[in-house]
Amino acid sequence: MATITELKHALEHKASATTSSSRQPLSDNQYSTGFDILKQGSESSAYEKFIITQLSQLLSRLLESRACLSMLEIGPGPESVLGHLSSRLRRKITRYSAFEPNSLFFARLKEWLHNFQGTELPLSCLEAPPALHQRPFALESTLHSISATSGEDKAAGFDMVLFCHSMYGMKSRRKIIEKTLELLVNNPKGGMVVVFHRNGALNFEGLVHHQTASFPSGQIRLANKDADLDAFSPFVAGYVMQDKDADDLVRKEWRQVLREFGRHDGSNEVQLVFSSPEVMVTFNQHATKLPELTAEVPVVRGELILKNPDVRQHRPAILVRPTEIRHVQQCVHWAIKHDLQLTILGGSHSDHCVWPNVVAVDMSAFNQIQIISGQEDESVSVSGMGARIVVGAGCRSGDIIQKAMESGLTVPLGSRPSVGAGLWLSGGIGHLSRVHGLTSDAIKGAVLVSVSSGQILYIGDVPGQHRPRDAIHPENEDELLWAIRGAGTNFGIIVSVTFQTYIAPTYSIRNWVIPLQDDAEARLWLHNFDELLAKKLPRSSSADSYLYWEADQLHLGITLIESSVDKTALGKQTLELEFLGSCKSHKIVDGVGLFDTEMYMSEMHSGNSARKTSAFKRGPFLKHIGTTNIANILIAAIKSRPTPFCYIHLLQGGGAIGDHTMDGTAFGCRDWEFECVVTGIWSRHQDGTSTARVVKNWVYDVMKDLLPLSNGVYSADLGPDPRDIILAEKAFASNRPRLAHLKTIFDPHHVLAYTCPLPKKSRLPRFIILVTGQSCVGKDHFARTCVPVFESKDLSVQIISISDTIKGEYAAETNTELIRLLHDRAYKEQHRPALTAFFQAKRQQIPQLPQENFLGAVYSAEGADVLLITGMRDDSPITTFSQLIPESRMIEVRVEASQETRTQRGSQEVTSHRDVHSQRNDHGMEHLDGLNSRPTFIFENDKHGDSSIVSFVESSLLPYFHEDLWTLGNMVRQVPDFPRTGIEFRHVLEIAQQKGGLKLCTSLLRAHAPHDWSKIDRIVCCEAGGFLFASVLALQVDIPLVIVREAGKLPPPTISVTKSSSHVSYSAAEDAKEKRIEMDKDSIANGDSVILIDDVLATGKTLLAVLQLLGSAGVRSESVSVLVVAEFPIHRGRELLRRHGFGGVGIKSLLVYGGY
Repeated sequence: MATITELKHALEHKASATTSSSRQPLSDNQYSTGFDILKQGSESSAYEKFIITQLSQLLSRLLESRACLSMLEIGPGPESVLGHLSSRLRRKITRYSAFEPNSLFFARLKEWLHNFQGTELPLSCLEAPPALHQRPFALESTLHSISATSGEDKAAGFDMVLFCHSMYGMKSRRKIIEKTLELLVNNPKGGMVVVFHRNGALNFEGLVHHQTASFPSGQIRLANKDADLDAFSPFVAGYVMQDKDADDLVRKEWRQVLREFGRHDGSNEVQLVFSSPEVMVTFNQHATKLPELTAEVPVVRGELILKNPDVRQHRPAILVRPTEIRHVQQCVHWAIKHDLQLTILGGSHSDHCVWPNVVAVDMSAFNQIQIISGQEDESVSVSGMGARIVVGAGCRSGDIIQKAMESGLTVPLGSRPSVGAGLWLSGGIGHLSRVHGLTSDAIKGAVLVSVSSGQILYIGDVPGQHRPRDAIHPENEDELLWAIRGAGTNFGIIVSVTFQTYIAPTYSIRNWVIPLQDDAEARLWLHNFDELLAKKLPRSSSADSYLYWEADQLHLGITLIESSVDKTALGKQTLELEFLGSCKSHKIVDGVGLFDTEMYMSEMHSGNSARKTSAFKRGPFLKHIGTTNIANILIAAIKSRPTPFCYIHLLQGGGAIGDHTMDGTAFGCRDWEFECVVTGIWSRHQDGTSTARVVKNWVYDVMKDLLPLSNGVYSADLGPDPRDIILAEKAFASNRPRLAHLKTIFDPHHVLAYTCPLPKKSRLPRFIILVTGQSCVGKDHFARTCVPVFESKDLSVQIISISDTIKGEYAAETNTELIRLLHDRAYKEQHRPALTAFFQAKRQQIPQLPQENFLGAVYSAEGADVLLITGMRDDSPITTFSQLIPESRMIEVRVEASQETRTQRGSQEVTSHRDVHSQRNDHGMEHLDGLNSRPTFIFENDKHGDSSIVSFVESSLLPYFHEDLWTLGNMVRQVPDFPRTGIEFRHVLEIAQQKGGLKLCTSLLRAHAPHDWSKIDRIVCCEAGGFLFASVLALQVDIPLVIVREAGKLPPPTISVTKSSSHVSYSAAEDAKEKRIEMDKDSIANGDSVILIDDVLATGKTLLAVLQLLGSAGVRSESVSVLVVAEFPIHRGRELLRRHGFGGVGIKSLLVYGGY
């Protein structure tokens, strides 16, 4: 699919070859006609998903520092793009000026500005009439024109100057932007010049972008009619011929060019489709500040050889090459000072290492490699660690392996010798991953420059001689080390990495190539490869396969890689390989030679090592490649390949990769057996052409088909393409919220904006109600009845059934009627057993499926105040999901009904939550089997009608929106970087220091208690925060107070248990300390009903110890409720309690916070 730019070049070439007649510019009428055709053919998604979205975000950011907006628009056309903004944003625009040289457009713009759009004018809050100028934007006379027309102060300036598709034909673009920057308002700061442009990047010759974004999938659809083509082609070319006969001849030729270059939309011959990618760039007042940086840091002159074909098309503002760490610091200080960004260049494989008009920092000078034995450095804190290797951020994998092998060692790196630090930090999958884990798992320490402060940091275990003199050891190093091990390019500029090493093995490489006669044989071979070979291999071996097309036939290539530190042991493993037939090749190689053995380089397509090609890859993680649905997608993908050399590489994982927990490092995908590397290939000379774009679209199309069946996505491949955002959601899985939070801490100035896309902190629903219960209890009806009650309080509400996605997939695979499955209760109950079995099978294939479905539901409800989620039947869902969205309050309402009522409603199930029996947990506390989770509320739904539901919402749910809770929350002061850097401390106890604070807090605790206070026998609290609130509450309700203290502070007789340190800001050494807590032995009677009061629920360690203590006193789990002032779900306190058998303890919190 050709772009408009390529079409323009083709039209120019055809006109030159057809006639030598002189050319003349388009008239206003000709331009207007062509523009209208362009606008009619442009997909609305380009405006809705890109232009309006980006513009809205920019304006919202400006409104954080000002109450209203002044706008200057250059070339708005017949109506301003501002008219597509939300009414809220449009009402903030109080001053508007525009330059529009086209007389027809100018007249239509004036009419548009004075016409009502619905009930109001497009810009209804202007303080003065719009200042419109029917002339080109001329820099020399701009300020004079504006002031003469509107009578405004020339120095007033604008908050935003907007070029929306209006830079075409403008020359000296750098000069235009430089002069336009002078029109920005001086106070408040933050004004910007914004440019939207079709078809490729703009070169501004050394000016630095403040922000860029792209929308590569935009399209233009053009009616395949002579009249439309004759009007559109001159608009694209920018001229017509002066001679009428020559013009007629050229237009006839141009029609043919459009029909050749325009892709027909499927079988639709009526429309031609052209690619129309969009790009947005913004400039702030500091766009000209590059000389400040180049005066301090060495600059790279001349062309740079880059691996990534996309970045080869990019021209950075400048390329600097630091030779000392202080140079890196100077880059960071410069970026922070001027609110600008940097890209980091290592191996040059990533899609974001170089970006147009952004400063690129080439780290290649940091290329030292040194091996450190365990005896050489006494500063190491990890006992028993063997040799390590310290590598600079400018090193390549091949150099590291070669250096390590000189000492008989290796590091588990990827399969490409030219990759750099970006891959190590994003995972790193290679042929030793099954035995030693990912490359990022081998990272033990790092030196980096902080992009929040410019300081030099060392984290983890860095040998003393490799710690720079001015480096500091940050107190939040655990979080930073966790983050760089899987998402590392986002959190600082890495200078060096310390790896754990292993004894270097020797490798046996055997290859087989199997021609496949048809799809059935292909499916059989994929199944046999998975079941008979891959699944039977020991960790020291791995098997890869390749699907490709050659000699007019589908082929399956298989590579078996065996590794051993004992060369004589290679080939002696007992493997049944007869079904593979004769081996095509067999080699014994070392770690360096391993790089040259990949089948794509040596066997496929007659060998590709000498062929100059470019590649584009994306890699979903798959569990069962032999299943029919996955095999069919892979086979269809190869058949639809757009170029002969495209292929699919199935790279085996499993083994040691899965030894780490999902949240052990930032790498979010552990449960998979193969990375499916969908690889698009084209000839190098086709870089930047429609062929390259078609290949990329093919990769994304295959990814779209595989994504629902995948267990994640490899983040190392992801870049700035908007289509990668949804892939990034799968890449980081349940680690996404934590990474989004850490990004705001470690990169608060957005210095590293061009990296693997992490989720941004967005306005998620602040109140999430999980409506749970068995079938036919009325969950959906309950949720629907809640909506008008909340809406009557001016709260926006959304209902999402979390099971609808699974139902859709089930319907597609079984030819079931989806509409009936969603809305017909009897039909749904008929399919429930099969649907349940389908979901369980999916969950077995994708263990994190519940978390993915939950996050998908929450993110789809962005902007809502209240989200009700139905269709959920997970046990203890708050425990499972609350840490995923720690800044939202989550409650569970379990809807129950009698068996008789459920049967009347069509249920075929015969169990009930009410059918439970008693058992004991590990600590002797009795709880009810089936209730090792307790919902926030239970709603009995046997009555007909809505009145009981409405009453319940008003009495139990609306209190969460009472202004008293907001008042209480405002009393909790946020203290940054206390008690150590990176901690956003919430000073909960300060409530008591404010007038009326203690009274308000205890009254809210009293109101939110889960029981009638007359049924409570004891209030229990633990020092010190619990004492403060519980003592006042006990006085108010006149209930005895039981205090829990450190052992030795109460007189005997007492009972005690061990408690580990729980403060989240403690160091690891402090956290390892254990203490004992105790209470009076006879302070609680067997069978007492207890409410436990505390100030904070974070890690849950304090509550766990107190609950264990109560269990020792004979208190039943269901007889205990917990009330806390503030909860921090990110620390998974509820999960700890449930893991130790206390999930049945009811917990309520007044306040919920996402940080610490």
